[in-house]
Amino acid sequence: MDWDWVFAAEIIPTLLDGVVITIQATLLGSAVAMVVGMFFAILRRSRNVFVSKPVGFFIDFVRGTPLLVQLYFLFYILPDIGILLSPLVAGVIGLGLHYGTYTSEVYRAGIDNVPSGQWEAAKAANLTMPQTWCHVILPQAIPPMIPVLANYIVSMFKETPLLAAITVLELMNQARSLANFHYRYLEPMTLVGVFFLIISVFSVVLLRWLENRFKRVG
Repeated sequence: MDWDWVFAAEIIPTLLDGVVITIQATLLGSAVAMVVGMFFAILRRSRNVFVSKPVGFFIDFVRGTPLLVQLYFLFYILPDIGILLSPLVAGVIGLGLHYGTYTSEVYRAGIDNVPSGQWEAAKAANLTMPQTWCHVILPQAIPPMIPVLANYIVSMFKETPLLAAITVLELMNQARSLANFHYRYLEPMTLVGVFFLIISVFSVVLLRWLENRFKRVG
């Protein structure tokens, strides 16, 4: 099949609509993953086994099951018990929870690497636990985590095509709809690859800049 530049130019606006949804899902999913991951990491460090053990089991369960299955559960199973989620909301929650279990391990490792003397110094200064976390522990723990967290964000972006399974009109779903309608797959799928490559490269460059900036600040 020969490349049709006219057809490629015609479908670019529709594909760009999908790019917007893909970026939106990635950014929102990343925000959920960062918050959920921190929450899980703190709970898993709890000395109360009735807190740490269930959280640890949930993390292992989510990490051990495919993201696609989790998306199907959120979008197709939850309505059976009266919980209705829009495709994008289900996708964001699915991405956020799935990657939140991975970022929780990154947070936990970073927190464990903070010298124990920092905890003791905060206690000697009569800091409350929230003050200790916000002003002593996290500012030291987070900068070294940035490269790994950045890799998870890029990985999440590359997994957004799975959202097509729950009818989210992201980039891959738009391309597949165009290909099926026009019976031409070369241009849509090639452009999808180009868009993913461009955004991935831009994301890596931006995240490397952030990593270097935090290193200089530290």
